[in-house]
Amino acid sequence: MNQEKEKFQLTNWEIVSVNPADKNWKWTDFFCFWAVNIQSLIGFSLIASLYIIYDLNFLIVLSGSIFASILVYFLSNLMGNLSQKHGIPFPVLLRISIGLNAARYFAMLRGIIGVFFFGVQTFFISKSIVYLIRISLFYIDPNILNKELFLFFFLALNLIDWIALIITFIFQYYLFTKGHHLTKSLIKFSALFVYFGLILFLIIITSEHSQKLFLSFNQLITFDNVFQKQNISPFISVTGTMFAFFSILLLNFGDYSRYAKDKNHLHKGNLSLILNLIIFSLFSVLLTLGADIIINSNVAQAERFLTNPTDIIGKIDNVFLTVISLLFIIVASLSTNLIANYIPSQNTLLNFLPKSLNLKSSGLLIIFFGLCISVFWLPILSQIGVLSFIDTIGSFFGPLFGLIVCDYYLIKKGNIINKDIFSSKEGSSYIYSNGWHYKAIYAVIIGFIFASSTIWNVNMQFLQSFSWLIGAFVVFVTYYLLASGNE
Repeated sequence: MNQEKEKFQLTNWEIVSVNPADKNWKWTDFFCFWAVNIQSLIGFSLIASLYIIYDLNFLIVLSGSIFASILVYFLSNLMGNLSQKHGIPFPVLLRISIGLNAARYFAMLRGIIGVFFFGVQTFFISKSIVYLIRISLFYIDPNILNKELFLFFFLALNLIDWIALIITFIFQYYLFTKGHHLTKSLIKFSALFVYFGLILFLIIITSEHSQKLFLSFNQLITFDNVFQKQNISPFISVTGTMFAFFSILLLNFGDYSRYAKDKNHLHKGNLSLILNLIIFSLFSVLLTLGADIIINSNVAQAERFLTNPTDIIGKIDNVFLTVISLLFIIVASLSTNLIANYIPSQNTLLNFLPKSLNLKSSGLLIIFFGLCISVFWLPILSQIGVLSFIDTIGSFFGPLFGLIVCDYYLIKKGNIINKDIFSSKEGSSYIYSNGWHYKAIYAVIIGFIFASSTIWNVNMQFLQSFSWLIGAFVVFVTYYLLASGNE
């Protein structure tokens, strides 16, 4: 009797259930994971702006940020528990709910976003390396940068830009294709290294300007008129903004939670997000205030508060501090690029072509497409409003999250057949209609319409920060009504 053949290959050793020996992430590793995700240029600028620029009550910003992090904590536990128990990443987990074949395509939406932002972030990382190269060349010869060789531009990039960009891609490929063991080490090193840098810079600032710094900080902290009706809208806005900042990680959080030692370490590590947010917020505010004091004492008074670290570095006329700051920025940006963009993209590619790809070949694809995006980011992509298109694709993330959570916890009640997740034979539990679960797809599309309407409908754009939650909720309810009586 001939054994029935697989309709399509689904097994790849990089995305199968984790070996129990590799489930060794403790809560401290997840503390570093969340630290890395908040220790970015965007995170620094966002937090500093909320506290300093927008004239909001200090306690409103703090409470809104903490409330958002609590939401992220509970949602990351919902998704994280699934992968921790079964040891599989997000794209494989999606097979259970939407069908073995459909999961290949819907998961690739996360991969498209990941590759795009991997390329964009690499472009900005390379700019930090460009500054280091230019500083080094200037010290060798102050006139060397005026030579024609460095003044010729191709696709808005000169020779130094191209060298820095290629170096950045090669370095990332070398590091990021080493597997999850090195990933864990890189996350831990980056988190502690960046926190060390923040402490170092704060010590430097307070050693010379402590009195002015604490006076500025004291003026910023005000608890007056907190419990008033007019603070409801700012509280909701801050909550939505901070939740939107972290929401990109929720869908594929299982890519990392599958390595958790147990649920206790996972939950305790996720809870550390709140601690990380408070610590990093304190550093962001103090360093921004301190930098403003230094800038105004050394040069002409700044027209506004600078909350972007690169802008601050450009204003502080100190080569040593500039070089050190750039090194910290590079380390922070590399680790964020790994977690938020590279690994999600890699797992979705391995899920899309499990028979053909491995860590190296999938990495080469990410590098190739990322390079294309980096090269065309400045002259074309940044000029044509491509981010609206990317945000629209991202409107699928909340709906896919809502689908997985509803299907696993309410419909299947936590009961899944592990072997069928990797079997496309007729009669497999998750083959549905030739690999497509139409009820799930219908629910996801409905959720996508609601989520994306906050981007394209001008009357609903005030809800854009909550588009992820809207999409997740709509799918959760829709899919439950469709599937509860038939599963």
